[in-house]
Amino acid sequence: MTPQSSSSRRRPLRARHTAVAGLAVLTAALSACSGGSGSSGDDRAAEKPKISVNLSGQQAKAGGPVTVKLATGKLKEVTVTDDKGTKLPGKVAANGTTWTSQRTVAPGTAYRVQAGTDQGGTAKSTFRTAAPDKVNKVTLAPGKGTTVGVAQPLSITFDHAVRNKAEVEKNLKVTTSNGTTGSWGWIKNYDGKDRVDWRPKEYWKSGTKVKLDAKLNGIDSGGDDWFVRDYATHFTVGRNQVVKVNLDSKTAALQRDGKTVKSVPMSAGTPGGEKASWGGTSVLMSKEGTINMRSETVGLSGSNSYDKMVDDSMRLTWSGMYAHAAPWNAAYFGNTNHSSGCIGMSDANADWLYGQAQIGDPFEVTGSGSKGIPDPGNGYGEWNLSWSDWQAKSALK
Repeated sequence: MTPQSSSSRRRPLRARHTAVAGLAVLTAALSACSGGSGSSGDDRAAEKPKISVNLSGQQAKAGGPVTVKLATGKLKEVTVTDDKGTKLPGKVAANGTTWTSQRTVAPGTAYRVQAGTDQGGTAKSTFRTAAPDKVNKVTLAPGKGTTVGVAQPLSITFDHAVRNKAEVEKNLKVTTSNGTTGSWGWIKNYDGKDRVDWRPKEYWKSGTKVKLDAKLNGIDSGGDDWFVRDYATHFTVGRNQVVKVNLDSKTAALQRDGKTVKSVPMSAGTPGGEKASWGGTSVLMSKEGTINMRSETVGLSGSNSYDKMVDDSMRLTWSGMYAHAAPWNAAYFGNTNHSSGCIGMSDANADWLYGQAQIGDPFEVTGSGSKGIPDPGNGYGEWNLSWSDWQAKSALK
C-alpha cells in the first residue's frame, strides 16, 4: 500500500455531530463563506462556531428543557422546532453563551435545533425523544365555545392517576375577562379518577369570558404517564340565575338577577334513607331530555324498584339525582317529599324549567330531610366547601 502524503490526508472541515460527555457537539461553517487567506482570527472563529446541545440521538430523555451552549462568542438566535412545526420558546442568557427552552420536550417527538451566532456562524442538530410508556389524556368541561351558568367550574378529568400534581397545576393557566378570583382544587371524580377544577371564589359574573390554556405537552404526570399535547377551552358565562329548592315548602323557584321568575310545586326525595335528596348546592351538569331511569343504577331494589321513561331530565349529580317531570307523583307536589331522590314536577312545570335552565346553573337545596351534601366529585359539589377549604385543595398552596 502506498502511503499518502501529509497534504493528501488533509480534509476540509465540515459540520459533524459527535457525542461528548452526553452532549451533542456541532461544528458548522458559515452558510455563506466570506474572506480568504487574509481572514482575521475573529472571522475564522465565526466560520466554525462550536455549539453543544444537551440532548442527542434517538432515545433522548423527555421532560426537560433543551440547552444550547456556545464555546466562544455570543448566540444571536436559537430555534428548536418539533416534528409538527411547533417552536419551543426560549431565551438567551445575559452572557450570550447559553440558550434554554422555557418548555420541556415531549416524549416520542423529533426536534431540530438551529443556532446562529452574532458573527454570522450557524449550526444545526437533530434529536428524538424516547417514546412514552403510557399517555395520559384529559377530558375538559365545559365544552369549547359554550355559554354556561354562574356556578360552572373549569374541570379537567385525567385518564390516569396524577402524582406530580404541583407540576401539572402550574402549567394550567386561566384567563378571565374581568380578573375573577379563583383557585384550582384536586378532587376524586365519582368514578375514582383524578380531577382538578378551577372554581371562582363566588359565582361567576354574567358575561365573563373564560379561557384555559393547559400547557401539558412534555409533562410527566407521574409514574411515566406522559402528556403528549396541549389542551385549551373557552366559554362565556350566561344569565345570572339560581334554582332555589326548598325541601320544607316543597317548591322550586327560578331566580334571575336575584328576583324570582317563577316558583313551582315539587316533590323531592323521601326523607330518612337512601331515597332522600342531596342537600347543599349541586350544579346542572347536563340537560338529557327523555331518558330511561332504572332503580338498580342508584342501588334501589325490591319495593323501591322502578323502570320509567322520564321527560325533561336535568342531571345534578353523578350518583343519579335529577330534576325532571314526574306526573305519576302529582298528588305529592307542594305537600310531601315522596320521590326516589329526584326533584319531580308536573309535565308543564318541568318543561318550563328545562327551557329556562342553563348548564352550570346552581341548584341550592335547603330545608330538612336531605341525606347531607354530595362530595365535591359527585357532580360539581365544590360549592359546598368554604373558600378557604377549597383553596387548601390546590397543590400549589
